[in-house]
Amino acid sequence: MRIGVFDSGLGGLTVVQAMTQVIKGAQIFYVADTKNAPYGEKTPEQILQYSLNITQYLINTHNIDALILACNTATSSAIKHLRETYPSLIIIGTEPGIKPAIEQTKTGKIGVLATPATLQGDKYQKLAQTLSLQKSVDIYEQACPGLVEQIEKGEIESEETKALLEKWLTPMRENNVDTIVLGCTHYPLVSQSIENIMDCNVRLIHTGEAISKHLLTLGTQKGHLNEGDLQVHIHTTGEIQIQIIDSIIEIYENIHLIEI
Repeated sequence: MRIGVFDSGLGGLTVVQAMTQVIKGAQIFYVADTKNAPYGEKTPEQILQYSLNITQYLINTHNIDALILACNTATSSAIKHLRETYPSLIIIGTEPGIKPAIEQTKTGKIGVLATPATLQGDKYQKLAQTLSLQKSVDIYEQACPGLVEQIEKGEIESEETKALLEKWLTPMRENNVDTIVLGCTHYPLVSQSIENIMDCNVRLIHTGEAISKHLLTLGTQKGHLNEGDLQVHIHTTGEIQIQIIDSIIEIYENIHLIEI
């Protein structure tokens, strides 16, 4: 199985890392669209065009069998159109894990950290409204403009990043939030800081494992045997911080700069 994965930067590698624990005998082609990052502050029309361009590149160059949108913002803006355009392709998106958060919360108070575009998107709004009807919960939503850029610069543990998180998380801590949805694939990279600031036994929900299991199920249905070695190839449209890659995933081939 040949799997294409993309995100606006390196955050989607947290999904790839989860995939390496589940998927075998496959090739993963990851595209970090750093030239156009961050997606969370772009228009839906721009994000859709980036997504179409990357998908066509992965099909033309690597003949992929499956596509993973390792980006909540791209999923919200593009997945419906991509599924209509490429009906024979396995296409899996990334959604904020509100459902598992509702199932796991003890206090009934849930935090959601996400990009502005994800929180404003129809897909997220409908999901939150539908699931909150199933159980009485309070959802504390927090847009995190600038956090993706901090992470992409390698500022994961900088004082500036910690100050941003402190500002965003203080209301959640004061309102007894016990479960936080990481609504962007970059955000697991600052999990330790989030846990420290919350200063409680907070549950952090991100979706890499669920995506991996879903991909395995769909791939198996199409004949994937899930045996043998896994290869990961990383491509980028612009500059990246290699040390961030090394901190997320150990198994990958050379990094390639590409034009899309």
